[in-house]
Amino acid sequence: MVALPALSALEECADFSKTVEPFLPQLYALPENLGQVLAGRQSLSALYVETNPLISGFAISIILGAVFLVAAEVNRNYSQVDRFWSLLPTFYIAHFDLWARLAGVPSKRVDAALLFSTIWSIRLTFNYWRKGGYNIGSEDYRWEIIRQYVPKFVFHVFNWTFISFIQSVLLYALAVPVYTLLLSTQFEPNLTSADFAYLAVELGLVLTEWFADQQQWDFHGAKDHFKAHGKVAQGYTQKEIDRGFITRGLWGYSRHPNFAAEQSIWFFLYQWSCFASRSLYSWTAAGPSFLVLLFQGSTWLTELITSGKYPDYRDYQSKVGMFVPTSFSPYKASAAQPKVIRTSELAKKLEQKQKQK
Repeated sequence: MVALPALSALEECADFSKTVEPFLPQLYALPENLGQVLAGRQSLSALYVETNPLISGFAISIILGAVFLVAAEVNRNYSQVDRFWSLLPTFYIAHFDLWARLAGVPSKRVDAALLFSTIWSIRLTFNYWRKGGYNIGSEDYRWEIIRQYVPKFVFHVFNWTFISFIQSVLLYALAVPVYTLLLSTQFEPNLTSADFAYLAVELGLVLTEWFADQQQWDFHGAKDHFKAHGKVAQGYTQKEIDRGFITRGLWGYSRHPNFAAEQSIWFFLYQWSCFASRSLYSWTAAGPSFLVLLFQGSTWLTELITSGKYPDYRDYQSKVGMFVPTSFSPYKASAAQPKVIRTSELAKKLEQKQKQK
């Protein structure tokens, strides 16, 4: 039996009481059913199709959370989720797509979501790889800083809850709006012009994120070139290199254009699901909403560290919005304040010169 809710109207696709609550018993029964599979009394494919895809996807995120927890504690490396960040949302969307095909449910809208998500994954995975994220022992520098300021036990609890499990579930929650898209295909199986518009917006945001990350990558390459050769790379100025952080291109309008695009990608997927179900809002907002809160905290920490390294960063903060541009004009650094030389300092210098004579 196909494990989808019996809905009578498109708007019901966003109704938590009709699309989620009836299937919660499947979650509680899943361990026993998996035991039946291991005992050979039921096939895995049959259990997969007979289980609501929202429930089975959530169960997978919990299992992966346990894997991340063990890997982090064994290796004393807390970037285990980071290594899968660019892959898991697409994995879960592919899960919805696979389930729809096996269950014989129309999947064109899910296919469209999977298309943009796959491109998103390829781009973000490549960017994470070239920064050394997959190198053995690599870890987000912010975890080390946090460990310095909190007791060891507190940090382990932080790992057991937020780092491993909550982040794992979050990555699933980002893909959950696709469940609503899947349900909506029962009423509108074919793609509409609105679907193509949302797909275009998503691809545009992925492209924006690529430009932002590439601009940052090029700037850091210019910094490394100056450190290695003592020469300013072509296309850059000594002033930019001395400043230490990028303020050109998209970064002249937003302090974190890549982060802004990342949050927008998942917000618009949620909006896509709302449009598909003719709803102003729905419970699937939980994923993108929590992502925004997460970015607020992580970006605050990142900027706290950055402002401590670069003296001009506070001026940059005062003129450029964190995510959303606050001006139509790009960032312009404040004019350097002339150094004030006090008369007492002049007197000391004059006295020193007389002694040297």
